[in-house]
Amino acid sequence: MSLQLLGDLARLLLHRCYAGWGMLAKTQVLSEIEKLVASPALHGSESLCKLLRYLANHALEHPGTSLKEYQIATEVFGRQSDFDPQLDSMVRVQAGRLRSKLTEHYNAAGAADPIWVELPKGTYVLAFHERQAYAGATYPGKSLESPPDGRHDGRHDSRHDGWHDGASEARSGSGNVSRNWVLAVGALSVLLTAAITVAVMLSIFRKPAPPATVSASESAPETFSIFWKSFLGGPEQPLVIFSNARFVGRPSAGMRYYDAAKDSGAMILDHYTGVGEVLAVHDLDEVFGALHQPLRIKRGSLFSLDDAKNNDLIFIGSPAENLALLEIPSTKQFMFQRVTSGPRQGDTKLVNVHPRSGEQAEYFATVPTQPLTEDYALVALVPGLNPARSELILAGTTTLGTQAAVEFVCSENLLQDLMRRLNVSQPGGLKPFEAIIRVKVARGVPVESDIVALRGETAPQ
Repeated sequence: MSLQLLGDLARLLLHRCYAGWGMLAKTQVLSEIEKLVASPALHGSESLCKLLRYLANHALEHPGTSLKEYQIATEVFGRQSDFDPQLDSMVRVQAGRLRSKLTEHYNAAGAADPIWVELPKGTYVLAFHERQAYAGATYPGKSLESPPDGRHDGRHDSRHDGWHDGASEARSGSGNVSRNWVLAVGALSVLLTAAITVAVMLSIFRKPAPPATVSASESAPETFSIFWKSFLGGPEQPLVIFSNARFVGRPSAGMRYYDAAKDSGAMILDHYTGVGEVLAVHDLDEVFGALHQPLRIKRGSLFSLDDAKNNDLIFIGSPAENLALLEIPSTKQFMFQRVTSGPRQGDTKLVNVHPRSGEQAEYFATVPTQPLTEDYALVALVPGLNPARSELILAGTTTLGTQAAVEFVCSENLLQDLMRRLNVSQPGGLKPFEAIIRVKVARGVPVESDIVALRGETAPQ
């Protein structure tokens, strides 16, 4: 009997034992899925919403059955029949992004949702948890079976079959539940013993396989490998410099930007940054994890010229807050400027030094007196202070624009559009470029980005 067959038998047995425990109504689950799709964490991410709906429908219609990357790639993302998951990790990357977005939602706006949706690592099968009635529960929780006081509340861990219903124990009787557990534990003990025996026999008679070698192209889309080529495989790990502007005041009473003309004696606070920068670092970490390239993180106030000489740099945040950008060579075609007079005095704008036909000379976010619905951001690859090093600038005029700039270079589809415009199709073909992207914002979340101005050595003229 093979290990795979033993595992299948174990899953089948558990599924049957849990069947008497009942299940959440499908309408409840589907309602939670639609709530997720409209949530700030997922709103505007069409690919992740499509993946979530697909996984939910599969879990509801085919409980206990697994999903393969090939099936998801062809049925959800429209990949061709020759799709090879060993060469294209698009499904794994998207699943990782969805997993992170679910955690983000349930740790914030969805913390009180009656149902929690989880995508456990190592699987493409969704699990649905009924939120605990007791205080202190966290997503996805330590164990949804055991409240903090040790009492069992009659609900099983939905990661086994996808649903549970806390009222079902009353319907089926605690005696049936106990007998089911006895049968499950006993049968699993037998299966575990058999599995161990098979594993030992295999280890004796089968030669060990040679260690696998993993390249970036096997775990990340080719688009990522092409765009991030200059940041991969160097002697030093790329250094991410995130903005942490100088403030004065106190968090409890209010803070404002430091003004050297009138705040020379004030205590400077330089250990705060925006929510966009925080989410941006997370997105970068996921992409570089797929590329098998570690990152180092440093806040802007600790940046030094030695860092610029010895490292490939990724700047997150505009010079208005990431002051390190003021000390090194930066962009030439598109620049950030602080408005010094007029109705937008004090705001930050993006200046188009040499506007072309159809382009604006200046780009502003929504006026501060209104809800933010539009921002502009800079995505630029320029030579570093050391010409052998690369410098990538990802910055918006607001923290949400900065978040969108990073999401842009972490999105396979948006990068494909950028490299198509730059006529780049091979690793090493990407040359310095500067781009302004327009960012649509809804309910405090960047939901859509598109290029409105582009300069580059190979860009169409």
